[in-house]
Amino acid sequence: MIKRRGKVALIGRPNVGKSTLLNSLLGEKMAIISDKPQTTRTCILGVKSTPQGEIIFIDNPGIHRPLHKLNKRMMNLVISSLETADLLCLLIDVTQPFGQGDNFVINLLKKVNRPLFLLINKVDIIRKDKILPIIDHYKDLLPFKEIIPISALRKINLDILEKKIIEYLPEAKTIDENEEKIFLPLRFQVAEIIREKLLDQVEDELPFVTAVYVEKIEDRLTGKRLDEVDYTTLIKEKRNKSFDQLKNESKKANLRKKEKAPGSLTKTKKKRLEGLIYINAAIFVEKENQVGIVVGHRGQRLKQIGLEARRELEELLGARIYLDLAVKVEEHWRDKPDVLDLIEGQKEILSPKD
Repeated sequence: MIKRRGKVALIGRPNVGKSTLLNSLLGEKMAIISDKPQTTRTCILGVKSTPQGEIIFIDNPGIHRPLHKLNKRMMNLVISSLETADLLCLLIDVTQPFGQGDNFVINLLKKVNRPLFLLINKVDIIRKDKILPIIDHYKDLLPFKEIIPISALRKINLDILEKKIIEYLPEAKTIDENEEKIFLPLRFQVAEIIREKLLDQVEDELPFVTAVYVEKIEDRLTGKRLDEVDYTTLIKEKRNKSFDQLKNESKKANLRKKEKAPGSLTKTKKKRLEGLIYINAAIFVEKENQVGIVVGHRGQRLKQIGLEARRELEELLGARIYLDLAVKVEEHWRDKPDVLDLIEGQKEILSPKD
């Protein structure tokens, strides 16, 4: 059977649901979610394997006019995706009116010669009769191969989307798993989780002037550094382990059910965390007065950020987490190449076969 394999770039304006779509398609949390614009600052990749082939999804930063070196780098990543992807999926938010930002996206896409889908997102919160005028408006702007109404959050029509994507990908008679693999260091995902919790706590201009850098991840029982552990391998192992545990727990539950006396109560065991992992991370801000905002009254905001991040990290890693979190001032870091290199250096995307 001839299979297909290729890269699919998820593109669109900031905050239209690209990261939510990536997570829903993969069934795993690969990208952080926030209602703040420009949450995604780099390309996030995820692989979906199906009987028909393999899809490499690329979640891109939102398309916008860049003002700082950080934003210029973000847009360079988008341009690179447009040039290298086999298929482009343009997401729009059906609840938002067409504006100058949309024109900017359309004009950018007119310069690209790639198959293009239009994905009309959030159709679950709008009347169906409102969707047709949007389709009529967009269909004459660009040569879309497919126009698909979806809900990334509710997973509406994602099965149709996946099927259509496979149809447009290049043929690959054999898929060599070692030809090109995704490597996502754990330190990057940890930094993103902390940043997600930070974004939930701050407002106004602060989401744009904050960044997170993870300096160390260490297993305190073995002394092993975990900074460069592959996150994608980790979640695969966790998924397989969870599947095995579910089977074992199901067998045990059936045995307990048979042995259980009438009227007796069954206690639910709390998941046991094994080991201790130390994480040292810094939140960058640009001004001294922003430190107090992030820290909060008597340190309560920073404490809450750490608490929520630690909960998710303990669930992810299955171990107790000691999160050493500090706030540091790095003036104008968004325009400093050395600081941007430091932050971006936490992540690799694709590595060639060994």
